[in-house]
Parts: sequence; structure tokens; C-alpha cells
Amino acid sequence: MEIKNKTMKILAIPGSLRATSSSNVVMQAAAKLLPENCEMIFYNGVGSLPHFNDSDEVPEAVTEFRKLLREANAIFICTPEYAFGVPGSLKNALDWTVSSGEFVNKPVALITASSSGEKAHAALLMIFTALSARIADGASLLIPFIRAKVKNGEITDREMLNGLRSVMSALVRNVEETTSENI
Repeated sequence: MEIKNKTMKILAIPGSLRATSSSNVVMQAAAKLLPENCEMIFYNGVGSLPHFNDSDEVPEAVTEFRKLLREANAIFICTPEYAFGVPGSLKNALDWTVSSGEFVNKPVALITASSSGEKAHAALLMIFTALSARIADGASLLIPFIRAKVKNGEITDREMLNGLRSVMSALVRNVEETTSENI
């Protein structure tokens, strides 16, 4: 699984701001499942982005975020569901990309890991459609009852681990397909 003998850069964006969240546990586990030529870069600045506004002046933190998105070969998002929806800080970050287009044709993997998660997962899939991102078949996963599947910072559920492995494989394939289409 190579991308022209270079390292494939995957930008990981957690939907939770808590360092010990289940989302972060899932992302750390996913990083371990990637092929050797893949590098996962963790972005922990979602909570520090200013509130979205449609002004002509773009804050420096947003410029940096957009740059990371452009430089990545793919994006991996793992998020909980808050109050039957997308966490506000994650939605805010995505809103900053609507007019700038960093997600257009960008391979994305999406995991929603929560008590239920169905509504946030569906909303995010719609948001990524609006952003024109590429979520390939198999690059999306809903993990309900996440707390029962993670103990002491480790995934204990084999089925979930297999699902995570499948999502990461689909994301890598999506990047490879995107790269070969652009040659």
C-alpha cells in the first residue's frame, strides 16, 4: 500500500476535546493498524478555533488548520455524539472549510463512537456530502455503546477492532485510488 514511495499523511481530528475520550482511544488504536508507509498526524486544535464567522479576515488558527487539511492525503475523524448531534467544536471546525474547499475530493474516514451515535453519524455524512469529501464504501463506522468496548484506554471488543481495521483499509485504498486518478 504505497503512495509513490512516499509517506501517506492522514490527519486525525477528534470530535471530543477530552484527551482521555473514547474517540481518542479509537484514533490511537487506528494509528497502530496503518501500514508502515502511513503517518497519522493528530490535530488537537479543534477547541481553540474561533467561532465561525463569514468575514474576509481569516484568523491565523484557521489558516493553520486549513493548511494541515490541504497537506494531508486523507482525513480521519472520530467523534462522540452530543445531545443527538455533532459536537459543537467539530461542527465549527468543519464550517470554517465550507468556502475554502479543503475537503473537496479529499478521502475521509468517519467513525462515530458514542452511547448511540446514530444522529451525529447521519448528520456528519450529510455535512461531508456538502463539503464534497470522498467517503468510500467501508470508510465509515458507527460504534454504539463505546464505553462497554473500551477499558483502561484499550479496545476490548474484537468485532469493533475488526471494524476499525476495515475502515482504515478502506481509507488507505481511497487515497490510493484518488492518487491514481490524478496521475
